[in-house]
Amino acid sequence: MALLTEAGPHPSAAQRSGGAFSPTARYVVNRFLAAISTLVFVVLFNFFLFRVMPGDPIGLYTRGRNMDADQIRQLRAALDKPILQQLVEYLKNPFSQGVDSVKYHAPVWEVIGPRVGPTLLLVGTATLVATIVGVWLGIRSGWNRGGRFDKVSTSTTLVLYSMPEFWFGMIILIVFAVGIGPFPGIFPIGGLSTPGVDTSTPAGWLDVAWHLVLPVTTLAVIYLAEYSLIMRASIIEETGQDYLQTARAKGLMDRMVRKRHAVPNAMLPTMTLVFLNLGFVVGGAITIEYVFSINGLGSLTVDALSGPDVPLLQALFLLFSAAVIFANLAADLLYGYFDPRVRT
Repeated sequence: MALLTEAGPHPSAAQRSGGAFSPTARYVVNRFLAAISTLVFVVLFNFFLFRVMPGDPIGLYTRGRNMDADQIRQLRAALDKPILQQLVEYLKNPFSQGVDSVKYHAPVWEVIGPRVGPTLLLVGTATLVATIVGVWLGIRSGWNRGGRFDKVSTSTTLVLYSMPEFWFGMIILIVFAVGIGPFPGIFPIGGLSTPGVDTSTPAGWLDVAWHLVLPVTTLAVIYLAEYSLIMRASIIEETGQDYLQTARAKGLMDRMVRKRHAVPNAMLPTMTLVFLNLGFVVGGAITIEYVFSINGLGSLTVDALSGPDVPLLQALFLLFSAAVIFANLAADLLYGYFDPRVRT
């Protein structure tokens, strides 16, 4: 009794885990802090980057505009404020640059906002289709390595993965939209909908879906090739692990060994790739939007670069960076959920 009294009370569960927070809570907090710190760095980098670029910002902004001398003096006074004052105003609302878009003569967010929907619809749909089909192909190919299905699917996905998106998109467009030889084109040449069609009605939804077939197919084919190859490599790596042999020794069917043990562990690298591509959804597929004449963020970026429209480029750069950061954060959190080793 004396020995127990001198030893003091037993350590609590929180103390045994290494602190007041559990490993899971510490992992989540660390991931959020890392994402926020990265975002702060991107915001500051975005502010200074476009202010050290060569050239006269007044000349870029007034090019193609009829502005009198008083307006130019007022604009120069607004842009020649002390750098600290500009930074404070910028941090209040990073998407409001104090001046409008050079090309569109409107606040940058009013220009960007309508372009987000088409890009999310295009690239989001393609990513979803590519994930489902690509992961299924990778699992089946890797689990039956060396079989006929594996040889055919691997050869096909390697060919698809090596093709540039814009080249494959133009081939698809020529064959199925323009028509070749005796075969007429059956799909729209470009755009997201037929002019004059109300896209808020069921008929309009079908019209949009019909216009999306070719661009979504182009993106999905390239993406699924990438997902399939990564998933196949992960499955092959897992098939040699001891825990799969142990599961078979316990009497589990081969199908259940694959479903319950091999696939969840092999999904981690593919999941990272999927979420990173989701981060680039906001950035859009520039080449695909350009080939199929879709007015999304990709085509808007091309327009901003052709100016250059510095205020619009600055806002787009921040939007794209933030999307990738938060997609990476979501992937990190799911990593910790599916793999307890990451949390510890």
